[in-house]
Amino acid sequence: MLEKFEQLMISEPVLRALNDMGFEEPTPIQQEAIPVAMSGKDMIGQAQTGTGKTAAFGLPVLERVDGNERHVQVVILSPTRELAIQVAEELNKMAQYTNITALPIYGGQDINRQFRALKKNPQIIVATPGRLMDHMDRGSIHFDHVKVVVLDEADEMLNMGFVDDINKILGAIPEDHQTLLFSATMPKAIQQLAETYLTEPTLIRMKPTQVTMDLIEQYYIEVQDRQKFDVLCRLFDIQTPELAIIFTRTKRRVDEVTEGLKKRGYMAEGIHGDLSQQKRDSVIRQFREGTIDILVATDVAARGLDISGVSHVYNYDMPQDPESYTHRVGRTGRAGKAGQAFTFVIPREMEHLHAIERLTKRKIARRRAPSLGEVLEGQQRLAIESLVEMTDNLEALAPFKSSAEELLNDTDSVTLLAAALKLLTKEPDTTPVNITEEKPLRVRRRREGGRSDRRLVAVVMTAEVNVVMTAAEMIVDLIVHVVTENLVIKVKVSNLTLKTNRMWIAYEQSTFFIT
Repeated sequence: MLEKFEQLMISEPVLRALNDMGFEEPTPIQQEAIPVAMSGKDMIGQAQTGTGKTAAFGLPVLERVDGNERHVQVVILSPTRELAIQVAEELNKMAQYTNITALPIYGGQDINRQFRALKKNPQIIVATPGRLMDHMDRGSIHFDHVKVVVLDEADEMLNMGFVDDINKILGAIPEDHQTLLFSATMPKAIQQLAETYLTEPTLIRMKPTQVTMDLIEQYYIEVQDRQKFDVLCRLFDIQTPELAIIFTRTKRRVDEVTEGLKKRGYMAEGIHGDLSQQKRDSVIRQFREGTIDILVATDVAARGLDISGVSHVYNYDMPQDPESYTHRVGRTGRAGKAGQAFTFVIPREMEHLHAIERLTKRKIARRRAPSLGEVLEGQQRLAIESLVEMTDNLEALAPFKSSAEELLNDTDSVTLLAAALKLLTKEPDTTPVNITEEKPLRVRRRREGGRSDRRLVAVVMTAEVNVVMTAAEMIVDLIVHVVTENLVIKVKVSNLTLKTNRMWIAYEQSTFFIT
């Protein structure tokens, strides 16, 4: 089973762990990245989440670590606490038959607890930049013995404003170390980072289409907002997804959709930014373990999540921009597995859908909302499959055969089988659920001459930015991108004054929601 991993010169204890984890063969990024990383060379891996990049750097890292030395030998930087936790968990699984330990370090967790964990001398630290900086300042982490540094999702870290922290961290690590940089995109800022800290790096590039498009069936359903929930439930009943993620636009929607699903008997939980880190960790763990099979989330809460086995993604609300769509959809169809994505589109949001199609260079197929009759057919099909599957277990059926024979003396077999199917077929649950309606996204259209039919006036001063709106406008949910160095901040604007040292505002049409 693991012949190909063995060819990559992975040690026997790690191979045994990979076997336990169900790893059958390396993914394309692993095939190319592992030999380079094992050689000790600096490397840039351009690959999206879901390609198997954690093992692509994790396996070589484990081979570089000396399990008998109890000090930090590897530092892995991650953009979010969720990703840091995931990477650490994955490394610990791969290292379960070794003396190597990976410790996640992130904000939102009790720092005293982290102090105690650090005293146990883990060899690998997986950290968010902010919290790692905190430990550096306190003197609780030392880099004297660091052999390898990994920058995971480097583009995301820079987008979140961690460039200064990264520079300070890398500047504090001894020069004679190996650096592995992984990024989904290669903007100028990433190239500059690589030029500064990497020595003659080998570039390994995976095509994004391998992840986001080719293996994912994408559909949209045109539906009114008030009908979304019932349509969602019908899709669940027909498709019975193994693991599903539902994306909503707001935290309120996460709570309402989650509670509605629970009312109708689905195993669902939600995550958003207002939940405690402990609660978020608990929900994600339940989802990974299959205790729940539906996760409802906002974009922010789901950022950095790398959960295998997601068969379906449902965009309950349209994403704010086309880029967010690719990130959402990319949660399924991972590591060579097929997936399905369904997007609910309010008629007034069709322009946004077309923008997504232009970005992804792929037509999204239209599907009509399923009827109640189709739901019943789907549930009946599942009942039939359950009955057929049960017939293979003759031992379990033995105690029931005499009763079955007695029934057949009084009733014909077709009638009995029909009755069994009736009992096994789940009727659609129509428990009333109230979901607060949200206003649709709107694309700001321009006239033929290029002038907008409504005006946004932005007054920019040296040290302050004033956003001024004409009285004739009704701003529902305007987002302005304030650019400061390499950081892009999305800000909801009503009557707001922003402080910045830079002197421009960059804005995109797709972020304007004007009625």
